Amino acid sequence: MESITTYLYRTRTLARSAAQRWLALLAAVLVLCGCEGAFDIHPYDVNIKGPKGINATNTAIIERRCLGKDTLRIAVISDTHGWYSDTRDEIASLNQQQGIDFVIHSGDLTDTGTAKEFEWIHKIMYGLNYPYLALIGNHDFLGTGNQSYEVIYGEMNFSIIAGRVKIICINTNATEYDYMAAVPNLDYIESEATARSDDFDRTIVVMHAPPYSDQFNNNVAKAFRYYLNLLPNLMFCVYGHNHITVDDDLYGDGLMFHGVGSSNKRKYRIFTITPTGYEAEIIEF
Repeated sequence: MESITTYLYRTRTLARSAAQRWLALLAAVLVLCGCEGAFDIHPYDVNIKGPKGINATNTAIIERRCLGKDTLRIAVISDTHGWYSDTRDEIASLNQQQGIDFVIHSGDLTDTGTAKEFEWIHKIMYGLNYPYLALIGNHDFLGTGNQSYEVIYGEMNFSIIAGRVKIICINTNATEYDYMAAVPNLDYIESEATARSDDFDRTIVVMHAPPYSDQFNNNVAKAFRYYLNLLPNLMFCVYGHNHITVDDDLYGDGLMFHGVGSSNKRKYRIFTITPTGYEAEIIEF
């Protein structure tokens, strides 16, 4: 039979152990409740805290500002990936240009598709003096990047009419779907040929990966060119992905495809569109 002293010691020990367990549990609860980032550490979280629907918002702004204009200046950048210092310099250079109406980012905003990367690049892009639109690139599909893109920017295929020029932005990242989806979406191109037809006379197509690149579904490369013929007065196409600045007649039929280099190559494009044609400049920064 245990003594009173032993009994009291055992009782205090048990009580102390129970109290310690409760304190540990309470501390864990306080940490989880008080730390905003406790549930925000997964790289593929799509709980976006910043702006959403950027493309639709900026499309409305651009169309309103460009209504009735017969000359446009459109800057195109691409493939910022994780080169944040270069991208900041690129934005600073763009802000020094005269008469730009808006900027298009032709994809690969991020390097690994994380929500944080999307938020970081938008903070840099937000420093632009002009509204911007962004396409999705193949790197932006990594993880749940495509979901983050859709929350932050919107639909992967979209168009805008500036002045009387329609700019059609096409998702061409076919390998991200293992070729199991309609990418590029030829039906979408066909529908855009006549949608709002009273509001535009000429067309430009912007994409991330060009035909005959590793990301494009080259089984439909010829069909893609056929569908482009449906677009009224198609002037030229613009793309990124290859990280080089180049001008190429990809199909050998006179339709120019203008490649835009990555931000670390420190070059971008400005297209000046007039009633009689266009000029493609290469800007180094």
